[in-house]
Amino acid sequence: MRYHIIALVAGFLLDMILGDPYNFPHPIRLIGKLISFLERRLYIENDESGSGHGSIENDGSGSGHGSIENDESGSSHNLGRGMILVIAVVLTTAVSSGLILLVSYNINTYLGVIIESIMTYQILAAKCLRDESMKVYRELEKGDVEGARKAVSMIVGRDTTVLDDIGIAKAAIETVAENTSDGVIAPMIYTAIGGPVLGFVYKAINTMDSMVGYKNDRYLYFGRCAAKLDDIVNYLPSRISAMLMIISSLFLGKEYSAKDAAKIYNRDRYKHASPNSAQTESVCAGALGIRLAGDAVYFGKVHHKEYIGDKRREVEYKDIKRANRLMYATAVLCEIACVALCALFV
Repeated sequence: MRYHIIALVAGFLLDMILGDPYNFPHPIRLIGKLISFLERRLYIENDESGSGHGSIENDGSGSGHGSIENDESGSSHNLGRGMILVIAVVLTTAVSSGLILLVSYNINTYLGVIIESIMTYQILAAKCLRDESMKVYRELEKGDVEGARKAVSMIVGRDTTVLDDIGIAKAAIETVAENTSDGVIAPMIYTAIGGPVLGFVYKAINTMDSMVGYKNDRYLYFGRCAAKLDDIVNYLPSRISAMLMIISSLFLGKEYSAKDAAKIYNRDRYKHASPNSAQTESVCAGALGIRLAGDAVYFGKVHHKEYIGDKRREVEYKDIKRANRLMYATAVLCEIACVALCALFV
């Protein structure tokens, strides 16, 4: 456990200092390639021949290809194949990361600590989240709306061509708020509990959700298992993240209100299709005194969403930096708590 604590602290510090160098091979990218590889081989494309292997695209496209029976068969097949994808990715991730860790510690204890520290560093994404969102901040600061649209398109799934400067800033803030849990606190908690193996398993599930967990024609059935599993593994961490964010707001100065963060959290934390996403978004909105969410465009279609927070003032690009400050404070607080809990078992 002492070595695990050392690695947990070292990995956290490495993430805070180095972030994610673009020229450095990253395991999450390998997991993403594995997901894409398996998707190409497992997903059943739209079958116009009426062979009974149609996908949900038949049902949703209105093209008239295939019968209802074919649509149901294709949907059922893709649901099962999506489960196979999840099992294959989770097992591959767990076994490969476990072997690396086991071999490293068997060779030399110090080597094991170094490898575990590096693996922990690769699981966390605080500085990467800050760096990517601050690219949006800098473009908006220059007044380059088109450059800001391009920068924010790198970190959000929605269509960004329709966004004005306020919409761009909101999208970046929402991403920082949501990923305070998904990209920082949740992986930190799972790594503290089960080491890099559990940490990488969490990241694999989260990556699958980001790649195939959409409610569109292609992924409604194929990505359902990944999306539901992601909801499950993020249920407690998202709520822990929200509590830590509220506490952090107490120490960040007059630009943040812990009282309003708690108020908006209690009122708006379920105003999202996901049971988890609005947990941290509501805290961020309340802490900063702004209104987030609302309608957004995905894949050319407008999705109607409830607003989160009260519009005590207009959103501004400086709120991106404020959201990042809140994220960093929450990360430090969570790291202290994780180390303290691990120390109880030494």
